[in-house]
Amino acid sequence: MTPGLGAEPLVDGTPTHLVERKKEVPERESWGKKIDFLLSVIGFAVDLGNVWRFPYICYKNGGGAFLIPYLTMLVFGGLPLFYMELALGQFQRCGCFTLWKRICPMLKGIGLAICVMNTFVAWYYNTVIAWAVYFFFDSFRQVPPWLSCNNTWNTPNCTTFEQRIVATAPTCTPEVGRKVLGIQYADGISRLGNVNWSIALALLGVFLLVYFALWKGIKSSGKVGVLLPLGHVTLARHTTVTRRQKTVNNRIDSQWDTTDNRFDKTPYL
Repeated sequence: MTPGLGAEPLVDGTPTHLVERKKEVPERESWGKKIDFLLSVIGFAVDLGNVWRFPYICYKNGGGAFLIPYLTMLVFGGLPLFYMELALGQFQRCGCFTLWKRICPMLKGIGLAICVMNTFVAWYYNTVIAWAVYFFFDSFRQVPPWLSCNNTWNTPNCTTFEQRIVATAPTCTPEVGRKVLGIQYADGISRLGNVNWSIALALLGVFLLVYFALWKGIKSSGKVGVLLPLGHVTLARHTTVTRRQKTVNNRIDSQWDTTDNRFDKTPYL
């Protein structure tokens, strides 16, 4: 159909300005399989904080009583926000900075804040993962360092697990504090000590793994997402071992306030 006088030209029935806008916006990638998306979301939702930090927070704040405020905030706060994030990402198919700018230009600072926050979280969690990588390679030694007291970083009261003594200082605790963190060389923020090159190399390796997992976008990150739930399965299997069941029960046992017969106030603060 020929456009009338003064009408905007059409390209295959579409106005010219819309065709030019589509050319300016690059086409975004999409997930190859639903299972890749599902496993990646599971790995994102059940992250290191849930596996590593949640048991300690639960035990410190009332045990099983902590699950009541936790599940309440999860249902009314965490899950709706998580679903909103997935829905907005699927609808707009763009990054967080561009997404909030499209919703409202005044809200583009939210996207910038998300990027800055993710940067700090990456440094924090990757450092913890670097510790795990360091211990992983240390475990392949014929005699792991935490089973011996012949190391330079051991404390004077160090005892092995085979020694029977009333007052002990296990080797595993000094290894984390003195060998890995190097707390004996630091004197506050003014003097942090020398660089621990073993941990630095492990941290570099972790960042390289993250880079190669993301360098092709969701095509590569979707494949890596298959490996993320394996850690959660291993943790679930570890907690079902007979020797560990008593420890788990002690951690989730609800702590009541015996003075006025109500839940401990700490979980709700």
